[in-house]
Amino acid sequence: MSDELMFTYTVDGEDFTRAGEASSNVKNKLKMLGVGSDVIRKVAIAMYEGEINMVIHAEGGMITVTVSDDDITMVLADKGPGIPDIEKAMQEGYSTARPEVRSLGFGAGMGLPNMKRYTDEMEIDTVIGRGTTITMKVYL
Repeated sequence: MSDELMFTYTVDGEDFTRAGEASSNVKNKLKMLGVGSDVIRKVAIAMYEGEINMVIHAEGGMITVTVSDDDITMVLADKGPGIPDIEKAMQEGYSTARPEVRSLGFGAGMGLPNMKRYTDEMEIDTVIGRGTTITMKVYL
């Protein structure tokens, strides 16, 4: 692959029935491109966790995935409330999900920790009241 490939997805907030569609679509595209299964697994898990966070906390947003010769970069940008305490949010089990979200089986507080665990680089840029942009990379 000598050119970068870019895929863009819109994530709807509060739509749990469609949550995960973008990560599933990327997983299928990476398989068609012949990307290794270990890389596909990391990308799919990290992106799914981010997608779910966008649905739960941020009323949706945009995901841009870029596939280059060296890595797969995922940029998840939302216009949600922002993350007041990133250090706390990175702790396994810490969640600000509402009870009705938890009753659906989401909001266990593993989203951000899993996103970090399954990527080679992760950067969180958040502004309270404006939104959050998370950039993740998985090396090929």
